[in-house]
Amino acid sequence: MKYPEPTVGAVIFNPDNKILLCKTHKWDGKYVIPGGHIELGEEMEDALRREILEETGLEIYDIKLIGLKESIYSDTFHEKKHFIFIDYVCKTDSYEVRLNEEAQEYKWIDLSEINNYRLEGFTKALLEKIGDKNSDGVKIFYNY
Repeated sequence: MKYPEPTVGAVIFNPDNKILLCKTHKWDGKYVIPGGHIELGEEMEDALRREILEETGLEIYDIKLIGLKESIYSDTFHEKKHFIFIDYVCKTDSYEVRLNEEAQEYKWIDLSEINNYRLEGFTKALLEKIGDKNSDGVKIFYNY
């Protein structure tokens, strides 16, 4: 592709207030939040719901925009790409994850446990911002 690729990602909270991380070969075997590309003519939140359902089998709700970030030719992604990450925080009522071929394993973790996992850098920065106890509510993080 000759243009930046807009993608959506989700920090998904389950009923126990734990978040979903997925381990993928696409990001050097590190954990990331699930998500994917926005298709032509598709609204961002519709893309998010579709991608999360395809990749995890989860239905999500209470969707809120949380972050915007650009990644230009990251050395941790398996291809040379220019991404625009549009990230959301949301909820699910389920614990049962059914991964597709894009991820090799998953974990439900507490935000306080993120340093115990090998996270991709963009994911780690976003989760650190969300977990910041000094934050005064939900904000949109640019270039987190």
